[in-house]
Amino acid sequence: MQTQKLSILEKIGFGAGDMAVNVVISSMMLIITFFYTDVFGLRPQDVALLMIVVRMIDAVTDPLMGMVTDRINTRWGRYRPYFLALAVPFGISVFLTFTTPDLDYNQKLVWAYATYILVTLVFTAVTIPYISLIGVLTADPKERLSANGYRLFFAKVAAFLVTIVVPVLAESWGNGNLAEGYRWAMGLMGLMACLLFLFCFFATTERIQHQVDRKPLGEQLRLLFSNDQWLVLCAVCVIGTIGYVVRGSVAAYYAKYYLGGDARMLSAFLATGVAAAILAMVASTWITKRWCKIALFRWSQLLVGALSVAMYFLVGPGDVAPAFVFYFLISFVVDLHAPVFWSAITEAVDYGHARDGKRVAGLAMGGISFCQKAGMGIAGAIVGWLLAWFQYVPDQPQSAFTLNGIALMLSVIPGLFHALMGGLMFLYRITDGYYNQIKQQIVSEGQAA
Repeated sequence: MQTQKLSILEKIGFGAGDMAVNVVISSMMLIITFFYTDVFGLRPQDVALLMIVVRMIDAVTDPLMGMVTDRINTRWGRYRPYFLALAVPFGISVFLTFTTPDLDYNQKLVWAYATYILVTLVFTAVTIPYISLIGVLTADPKERLSANGYRLFFAKVAAFLVTIVVPVLAESWGNGNLAEGYRWAMGLMGLMACLLFLFCFFATTERIQHQVDRKPLGEQLRLLFSNDQWLVLCAVCVIGTIGYVVRGSVAAYYAKYYLGGDARMLSAFLATGVAAAILAMVASTWITKRWCKIALFRWSQLLVGALSVAMYFLVGPGDVAPAFVFYFLISFVVDLHAPVFWSAITEAVDYGHARDGKRVAGLAMGGISFCQKAGMGIAGAIVGWLLAWFQYVPDQPQSAFTLNGIALMLSVIPGLFHALMGGLMFLYRITDGYYNQIKQQIVSEGQAA
């Protein structure tokens, strides 16, 4: 394994891929629940079941796609061809998911299932190769961390567009029909994602060719489940994603009902969180050059828990200014860990390779992707069930009981998940120094072979 420097253009191209991916992730995390209940017209409990069913499908498709990427190599590389082949289907699936047909309730529910499953399948087929790509662009952990900084910066730009541009365009283009407005606004996002995947394909190069052993599924699973550091990251991914998605999904309800805002305040509130997350990407890169990246991961998430509790007790209904301040602070601190996490996955794969002498990359990435989407599904179900529990009624004035529930769902409940994630990271021990030893061991084994 050689150390390679990546050009600025290639880092931008790599980031463009995650910007495309996050058109879907951001819509799933930030607006899909609000869209299904307040625009599409589904009952919260039906949305909860939808999220769970789709995630059960992911339990099969994510690991399967990981195994496919392990087995197929082309003249363009192992991962990049999927960006070229699936760019257009990806954009179309986004458009269809946010299309509201003029049907009765049961038929609309079938449409929601069909289109959400479709976008999830295409998302899996392109995302598993994407999250695996960093491992073949460069072997330098600092370059990987830098590239992931670019990646997550562009991901947050996508989230910014979804949260601030989509609601405004939906209101403007809908001409009184919000469902039609969301259809075309998200259709524009789908077109943008298609073009970004094509740019990622042409701007990046797969330099590293890992030897992938043709191991049976059972052996791959045994190797993965014996990799304690990968298991820690799986647990962290599920728990952290639940916290992130619960907060993100409820933000629109919080702005509209708890703060009493209109569509523009909703857009501004969501955009505040995204802007804070973009700044966190820059800050994380700067901090990790001077401080242990794993320590940053641990303590930032514990701090999120404390800030979340403070927000619940200090911000009341209609307290717009302090709500924006706390939401900015929480969104900034929570995303300081993101570049560290996505770099750690590749390092955990290398850790297993060095320890066992056998590499399991595709299934490892597929497993992490499943954990992320499992967390999204569980969070979506939690949001649906809690909205029903707190007696939420779409597009109506809410009771004090409901408003208090919305406040808890934005602050204390997700904060507990982030604090737990920070605590779990004390079990993760692959520091930069330890990882350099792992790299040298892999190099030595490769030369001996």
